[in-house]
Amino acid sequence: MSIVRKLTLIFGLMALSAGLPNTTAAQTQAQSTETATGMQGSSDAAIAARLGGIFDQIDGLESVDATVRSGVVSLRGKVQEARFSTRAAELATRVDGVVAVNNEIVEETSVAERLVPVFERLEARSFQALSYLPLLLVAALSWALVAYFGVFVASRQWPWRGIAPNSFIADLLRQVVRIAFIVIGGVLALDILGATALLSTLLGAAGIVGLAVGFAVRDTVENYIASILLSIRQPFRPQDFVRIDNFEGFVISLTSRATILMEIDGNHIRIPNATVFKSVIINFTVNPQRRLTFEVGVDANSDLDRALKIGLGAVSRQDFILSEPAADAWIGALGDSNVILVFVGWVDQTATDLLKARSEAMRLVKRALETNGFSLPEPTYRLRLDDDIQTALSLPSADLSTGRSKKPHPRQPSRRRRRTPRSTQTCTGGSRPSVTRKGAATCSMKTRPTNSARGEFRHPRC
Repeated sequence: MSIVRKLTLIFGLMALSAGLPNTTAAQTQAQSTETATGMQGSSDAAIAARLGGIFDQIDGLESVDATVRSGVVSLRGKVQEARFSTRAAELATRVDGVVAVNNEIVEETSVAERLVPVFERLEARSFQALSYLPLLLVAALSWALVAYFGVFVASRQWPWRGIAPNSFIADLLRQVVRIAFIVIGGVLALDILGATALLSTLLGAAGIVGLAVGFAVRDTVENYIASILLSIRQPFRPQDFVRIDNFEGFVISLTSRATILMEIDGNHIRIPNATVFKSVIINFTVNPQRRLTFEVGVDANSDLDRALKIGLGAVSRQDFILSEPAADAWIGALGDSNVILVFVGWVDQTATDLLKARSEAMRLVKRALETNGFSLPEPTYRLRLDDDIQTALSLPSADLSTGRSKKPHPRQPSRRRRRTPRSTQTCTGGSRPSVTRKGAATCSMKTRPTNSARGEFRHPRC
């Protein structure tokens, strides 16, 4: 019995020792769970209180309620605009300890409630504009002063006349300076208002608008750029006599769009600068020495060497003909009934009018050639007559004024009048041709003969 009791006691102690740690672990786990639950509850309450304080301080979120359970925030209430709902969710997400946000905020649909913030914003902005009014005046005054200074500087003759090669470039520099000062004044005004960030927006919009306008007025922009390039290269100056694209005249002015020429007849010609820039330009004024050229025809049987010598001497003796380069002459062509002689000479355009000098040289050469026995033949034409015309011309002449022959013809045996056929005659020199009964004539006009008892007829005058 004693052994049995001892064994029972031993097993009991062993069972007791095995169950004691499990009980202790369970008690410890229960205590830790109760502690975590208490801490969680206190943390949720803190999060809810913090969110409530945040929403109370922000306009538009006063009516939003926040409830927190196990770190999950539930937002409920009504807001006047959807952006307030989004902002409330963002604020709740930033709070420490928030696991997730359940946004159940709805937007207010009442008209009265929706109009309240609109009027409030209008009122706030009106007061803000009134408070900014003195600052706006200071900014506008600063802009006006800087722009006026730029206009004043651009309106001066000095130093633009000295810097620019011509008046057009000087005007262009004035415009650039004027625009630069206006832009500087605008930037200064924006800086005073604290709206320099608006400048980048304005520049971007100006770039887009400028691109659209550039495509719309491409020709105008092309002409403007061509005017700048022409002003820099200066192929001509005011009052120069030039030839541009088959147009000749004096240069009046070069504008931003066109080059204005005045013809010798006094007509004004406006040529687009792009066309001027692409065309071949002949400037007759750049070189003061200019050559005059004219032609004279002499008889083919004349002494051509002597004619050239006499004409060249007449040209070279004139005071307005320069000795260097020297005058010259040569045979230009062989005409149908004459030989063409070409005479050239150089004049100083600054002292002599080219057209008048050419006219005087032509007159003197003609007089010198005629004085020395040279003739200036007129065109000669050779006429060819056919056999009928020669036969008609070989017959006895008739009275052209009456169309009757000098000797009367005998009366025809028959009383019946004979009609003569129509004839064709060719008029030479406006005189009346000789006509016979055969109808042979020399006039290209159709004539109707007149019957008579003797068979005679008359031809009308060519």
